[in-house]
Amino acid sequence: MTAIMDKQLRARVKLFGNLLGNVLRAQAGGRVLAAVETLRKGYINLRKEENPRQRERLAELIKTLDENTLSQVLRAFSIYFSLVNIAEEAYQHKQRRRQYRSGGPLWKGSYDSVLRNFHAEGITAEELQTLINHLSYIPVFTAHPTESKRRTIMENLRRIFLTAERLNETTIGKEERALITQELENEIQILWRTDEVRSKKPQVRDEVKNGLYYFRESLFEAVPQTYRNMEKAVRRVYGKETNIDVPSFLNFGSWIGGDRDGNPNVTPDTTIMAVRLQHREVLREYLRRVSHLTHVLTHSSALCEPSEAFLASLARDEAAHQDAFADKPEQFFTHEPYRRKLFVMTHKLRANLTLVEAQLRGSAQTDGHQGYLSEAEFLHDLYLIRDSLISHGDQNVAEGELKDVIRLAETFGFYLVKLDVRQESTRHSEAVAEILKQLDSSIDYDSLDEDRRLSLLAEYIGSRETPALDRSSLSEATRETLDISMAMARVRKEISPKAFGSYVISMTHAASHVMEVLFLGRLADLAGYRGDEPYCEVRIAPLFETIEDLEHIEPVMTRLLDNATYAEMLKASGNTQEVMLGYSDSCKDGGILASGWNLYQAQRKIARMAGERGIEVRLFHGRGGTIGRGGGPTHDSILAQPDGTVHGQIKFTEQGEVLSFKYSNAETAIYELTMGVSGLLQASRCLVREPASDNEEYLQIMGELAKSGENTYRELTDRSEGFLDYFYEATPVSEIALMNIGSRPSHRKKGDRSKTSVRAIGWVFGWAQSRHTIPAWYGIGSSLTGWANNDPQRLAKLEQMHQEWPFFRALLSNTQMSLFKADMNISSQYAELALDQNTAQKIHARISEEYQQTLDMVLGVSHSSSLLEENPTLALSLSRREPYLDPLNHIQITLLKRFRDPELSEEDQQRWLEPLLRSINAIAAGMRNTG
Repeated sequence: MTAIMDKQLRARVKLFGNLLGNVLRAQAGGRVLAAVETLRKGYINLRKEENPRQRERLAELIKTLDENTLSQVLRAFSIYFSLVNIAEEAYQHKQRRRQYRSGGPLWKGSYDSVLRNFHAEGITAEELQTLINHLSYIPVFTAHPTESKRRTIMENLRRIFLTAERLNETTIGKEERALITQELENEIQILWRTDEVRSKKPQVRDEVKNGLYYFRESLFEAVPQTYRNMEKAVRRVYGKETNIDVPSFLNFGSWIGGDRDGNPNVTPDTTIMAVRLQHREVLREYLRRVSHLTHVLTHSSALCEPSEAFLASLARDEAAHQDAFADKPEQFFTHEPYRRKLFVMTHKLRANLTLVEAQLRGSAQTDGHQGYLSEAEFLHDLYLIRDSLISHGDQNVAEGELKDVIRLAETFGFYLVKLDVRQESTRHSEAVAEILKQLDSSIDYDSLDEDRRLSLLAEYIGSRETPALDRSSLSEATRETLDISMAMARVRKEISPKAFGSYVISMTHAASHVMEVLFLGRLADLAGYRGDEPYCEVRIAPLFETIEDLEHIEPVMTRLLDNATYAEMLKASGNTQEVMLGYSDSCKDGGILASGWNLYQAQRKIARMAGERGIEVRLFHGRGGTIGRGGGPTHDSILAQPDGTVHGQIKFTEQGEVLSFKYSNAETAIYELTMGVSGLLQASRCLVREPASDNEEYLQIMGELAKSGENTYRELTDRSEGFLDYFYEATPVSEIALMNIGSRPSHRKKGDRSKTSVRAIGWVFGWAQSRHTIPAWYGIGSSLTGWANNDPQRLAKLEQMHQEWPFFRALLSNTQMSLFKADMNISSQYAELALDQNTAQKIHARISEEYQQTLDMVLGVSHSSSLLEENPTLALSLSRREPYLDPLNHIQITLLKRFRDPELSEEDQQRWLEPLLRSINAIAAGMRNTG
């Protein structure tokens, strides 16, 4: 069956390839097509059998191509990869549909599979209800600059996906198939004619709109369907008569427009704009759906009797909104009460939309506003209609399209996504020091120790009076830091009290860093006292992101949670402490083993501390798209969390290219959400069953492996002379910074060639492009080898850990994926770009040796004969791309040499910049990840 199915996939890939060939022949000319075909076939042959003479001929061909032809060749390969991605996505979706229709057990990670396991384990309907009631699944979209595709390109690819899906219909004839195929070719031609490289750097507003695209194109459809699928699975497994209720548990967050850490372009006004754009997007969707319901709920009052509560509400609406029917006959829908109610609701939503559009133009007039005052009012109206329909026997109708609107409103409110705000801790410390100096000239905050700082901040936060500030005498930086809290207070009143998620503090080193943000919130009336009753409308999430920070998490959080004032405010805000864990920076800092292990230990510590104090804890995982930044399959990563640390809630970042892979198409979005939620259900079993106790022997072994792995990683990255020069010269990291893919600077300090200056995104992006991929695996091989020490019993213990411990299994599974994407032969050619060849060859030899050691040990411990043996679908996908990636890497190396040639004039260097940037796009598309 797998061979047959793959044959279908290969046929679709071949069709796309042929159509692209037709477009190239007609639009790009014979030279471009000939070059593409020569390179494609040549490198496919080299993958089958090495031939030095042929390799040399291909290298010579690349050197003879002018900049325009190279750009066209790169675009051809890049588009091919995008088409392959579409074919694979559609194929996987088709397989899942076929499996569902078969009526048997579904794939691992489906609701059906998880619930069947629960039922077999004896988890009762009541216990399942407890689990579902605690669910809160929160993906957070970010604008981290790792998505190299323009929104225009994503829209085009979506059209291609939908057009190609029509070819799967069994009822179409030969003529119609030919017409659809021609439509596909037309769309590919449009894609060819559309520039995939941005002409200018995106503004924050552009990034917000890019994020909104996924809701409009897929998530507004995917979210209600995700709930429906769970309800069906519950009934299928636990019986049709079950009383299990599935409340809305999906929540979405965003950093786009709120993340100001290192991005001077994100101002308080930008944050207000972002929330308004989100508000506008969700209002448009409600308007569309409620308008549609006026054509669905056409019940006549002569044939049913609406509830008294509904009729009373309708009467109030008609009295308050007579102008809703101003341009309609007086008897409009007189005998169709639901249509009449929905018409008023549409009128009110339109008023809300008019208001926010005026606010976005800067000309808001709130006088005489006729719209909804809150999302709660809107939901109340939806509930009234639902309950009324149920009251006269139309529950099945209420469960239809109306319920989908209710699900959307419960999930998205009037805010769409909860915007997180993020800033670096020193900005708050500097602002607080200046403000306190103004309030009391005797205070020198900078000179105070941690205890005195906490005491002083608690005193001001706990005061019943808000301090009076002279804002005009504050510095511009302090005013802006304070203004973001003011903006949050304003937007909460204007749009929704749920408009914001957390205030994230990057580089949290002390408890006072959290108290400083609470103090700023106190000044903005986000926290304080109403009489003697405390209130707190800001949730603060400290971010621990370096190895050192993760190691110090216990003393910092102990000091914070044991502070009486903070504990009182935390309780007033809901008594849930969110803690964010940084995967990217901890990995860049100490390597994948130390990062993974310290994150694991940190979670155990936080869960224990919160449990001892009766506090709920929500862990916020700062995962990037790649393994080196915490990426990997969401389902497996959730299951790999320490037992007993996941209590129904999980929050994690969805960064850059991950968004387009997961959420561009509704079908894939449903699958991804399902896999994540099912993983969360399984990981939260501790809510109804005693969690398994940790295997102390495994913990001890892992601690030793992490220490050894960190030492190996630091030996290379921190203590090897010339290593940072190697990174900047043997990878395209500097050129990546020239791409217009994000509003945030690529370095913290421009021109600083240090590991601390380069952002984790650039760190991973550069190593990935040059096929080293070292952030995701370096140090694992030597640590496993060293610990096993050629002892069969020790090797057997590692094998046992891999079999029994989800954390260790996920670690090695992700390592296999990274090793598969690495290529030491290609990376060695990037090494030749380094200026000091003696040092470069030594560094590459060490990397290559560690690669081989890691490969051998990971295969041995997992009992695999080849990489990704346990995931043949992924192995096949990556194998299919390899020979097409080879020419792109060789073209990029040639372009890097030319662009960096000091003897070329600036004008000549610039000639090669455009194709160089296109090569980065193309390789990212082929590897299916950037940073």
